[in-house]
Amino acid sequence: MGNLLKKILKFSSLIKVLTIICLVGLILAYLAPFVHPATFKLLPFFGLAYPIILIFTIIFLIIWSFAKSKWALITLGVLLLGGKLHFRMIAFGSDQENVPTEEKVLNVMSYNVRLFDLYSSDTDHRTEKRDSIFNYIVRSNPDIICFQEFYHQDKPTSFSTRDTLIQLLGIKDYHERYAHKLKGRQNFGVCVLSKYPLIAKGDVMFSTQGENDFNYCIYVDLVKNQDTFRIYNVHLQSIRLQQEDYSVFEDGSTKTADDRSTIKLLIDKLRIAYPKRAEQARTVMEHVKTSPYPTIVCGDFNDTPMSYAYNQFNQLLIDAFRNCSSGIGTTYVGKVPAGRIDYIFHTKDLQSSHFVIQEDAYSDHRAISCKIYKDSLR
Repeated sequence: MGNLLKKILKFSSLIKVLTIICLVGLILAYLAPFVHPATFKLLPFFGLAYPIILIFTIIFLIIWSFAKSKWALITLGVLLLGGKLHFRMIAFGSDQENVPTEEKVLNVMSYNVRLFDLYSSDTDHRTEKRDSIFNYIVRSNPDIICFQEFYHQDKPTSFSTRDTLIQLLGIKDYHERYAHKLKGRQNFGVCVLSKYPLIAKGDVMFSTQGENDFNYCIYVDLVKNQDTFRIYNVHLQSIRLQQEDYSVFEDGSTKTADDRSTIKLLIDKLRIAYPKRAEQARTVMEHVKTSPYPTIVCGDFNDTPMSYAYNQFNQLLIDAFRNCSSGIGTTYVGKVPAGRIDYIFHTKDLQSSHFVIQEDAYSDHRAISCKIYKDSLR
């Protein structure tokens, strides 16, 4: 170890430069949750890269610590500057010991089903994926489920989704919002299915909604026994990678159809999506503040915990995963590494336990679920 350290420190000037770059990047990552993406367009990318920057910072801290250099103290100081932000990416929560009976608990699920694999080139495989999603949901038996990237075809159809789920789960009510395609009677959007009566339904309108954007927010007021809850189903701005974009990652080519590099294409799409997500998150939270009931927010935010969008919810609500689970909690398993981008939040007058992240992924997202109930101490 000593010989290796001596060899490394022969390049101490280079290591100092790399350390400075790393520390500056880490500080910018700290700022990402608090600065609107439209103000500093590069800042969200530092928040996205935070896990990588953090790992390199720790490596430099170890090197300078063994070298007994003042740079160890500088590196440690910048790490400590992040404070509680470091705990956004990893949870150290634990389940509550005294969970109420099932009559007082609401079993909530959120699931981006990627249109039930509608566009699979293999028809048999497509049906298999859809049925696997159905089977998982039936086994989980949620009281209410919030779908993103939901697909429904008006009857007659050979690819039934909503009506089949209603039958399998014994659903009493539902609320949905779609972009409609007249050809083929197809519907693409978000949907909420509930085993309990819905006494109110509504939409939260996004001012940033583009003509080709299928990202929505809907809400429902649900009554279980004597308790009323408001549940929001949120799908924040996607980066809109199309099938031809995905093929770039699959075949290893370096150019897309419009001759942009893969990395440049991804950066361009992210740069457009970040400000839209920021405004959508702010819009949803302004609506949440008007809720007369204990409130739950579910959905695919398309953003990590070190983002401005996440921070809009985290300022006033409780992240159920961090509250009652542990670990990193990766929910996105698509072709672009993103980590945890699906969430269940709730107001402080509620409590959460038994957070579950689906093990076998049948979509590019894993389903998430937990038990939510009124906090008896409030």
